[in-house]
Amino acid sequence: MARKTQPKRTAPQEMTFEQATEELESIIDKIESGEIGLEDALAERKRGDELIRRCRAILDTAEQELEQIELADESIEGEGEDEEGDA
Repeated sequence: MARKTQPKRTAPQEMTFEQATEELESIIDKIESGEIGLEDALAERKRGDELIRRCRAILDTAEQELEQIELADESIEGEGEDEEGDA
């Protein structure tokens, strides 16, 4: 049986979070519906793992940025309290 050639896909590291999750959902749907064979399902699973790693990396970065913003906000609020407390 001849295998279909996959169209060229964007590398996960070049995808946005939304693009990666959309493709991941598509992969899950194909595998769950049984519309692809075992070998293709395994290849898609591997692609899915790469997409999950990309999503986690984006989320980790966002979490770190939010923590930095919160620390900066706390620092600014702390400075304002010192000035008000001295008056």
